[in-house]
Amino acid sequence: MSVEADFAELEEGGERIVRFSGRLTIARLGDVPARITELHGNPAKIDISAVERVDTVGAWIVHKLSRDNGAEIVGASDHAQRLLRQVAIADDPAKTYDEEEGRFHQILARVGASTLEALSGLKGLLAFFGALLIATGSVIRDPRRLRFNAVVQRFETVGVSALGIIGLMSFLIGIVIAQQGAVQLRQFGAEIFTINLIGRITTRELGVLMTAIMVAGRSGSAFAAQLGSMKLAEEVDAMRTIGVPPMEALVLPRVLATTLLMPFLGFYSTFLMIVGGGLLCWVSLGIPPETFILRLREVVPMTDLWVGLIKAPVFGMIIGLAGCYQGMQVRGNNEEVGHRTTTAVVQAIFLVIVLDAFFAVFFTEVGWG
Repeated sequence: MSVEADFAELEEGGERIVRFSGRLTIARLGDVPARITELHGNPAKIDISAVERVDTVGAWIVHKLSRDNGAEIVGASDHAQRLLRQVAIADDPAKTYDEEEGRFHQILARVGASTLEALSGLKGLLAFFGALLIATGSVIRDPRRLRFNAVVQRFETVGVSALGIIGLMSFLIGIVIAQQGAVQLRQFGAEIFTINLIGRITTRELGVLMTAIMVAGRSGSAFAAQLGSMKLAEEVDAMRTIGVPPMEALVLPRVLATTLLMPFLGFYSTFLMIVGGGLLCWVSLGIPPETFILRLREVVPMTDLWVGLIKAPVFGMIIGLAGCYQGMQVRGNNEEVGHRTTTAVVQAIFLVIVLDAFFAVFFTEVGWG
């Protein structure tokens, strides 16, 4: 018997049958793929009982012929049946958008998919927060389980190392606010109210909000990348194996550090924004520092400072939580680490802005508006 693959078209019992023979392997197929497209009719059965050997390519030819004609495959050995089954499972065309649906439907479908993905991420984040609360409860019951050295190390990473960039950005933002405010207020001869603008907007909103955005971009992304790399190296699994809960050893110190340091960083940022704005008022508007400080004390109520300081730890917890959650979700390869790092930053900033809107309404309702 020839080992070259071949087939013949037969009529048996009123049915058209295609009977393969030889070796249905990539090395022995010859012109079978070209000839199979020129059959004289649609076969009802495909007989491969005479096939000596079949590989994935041969199985695909048989499967495709069966699929296109609705033909029954008979005479397959156990090995051939396994291959045909795997080929049939893999024959799942990638989902594509139908051009006939139109661009609007495509955009709508993508928005819907993105929304579902965001809701799924939010649900996972809430579950992660619950696991963190359980770990926190365990540490409170037994304080010796707190990794104090790890918390101190994160203090340096999140706080001390970030002072330079946060200070510079805050100082420049203060100058920009003062300059833009002065230009607009000068039209009404009310440049003195630039101090009101600088004092209230930085103390109440921008000081903490801009700090949260910078910490999310700097520390939140670092948390996701660090934990993602540890997941890929199976270090997290190794910790579980030796009885060290990753929530207590990895997540809690990071979330604790961002939560505790955000009020200090927010106050530091607010102070430098006011310094930047005061410097521009002095140079550009001729308002001396003494007048600037006295006016600031008159127009900025203490409640504005409390509003900023109350929001800060909540923002810090959200940033740490989002960074650690995305890092712990890494699967597969280094590309996933990059994707999760970006997602951590986007998710943290989105949640911070949503919570800031909530706080704005809440403090207005309680009379701190």
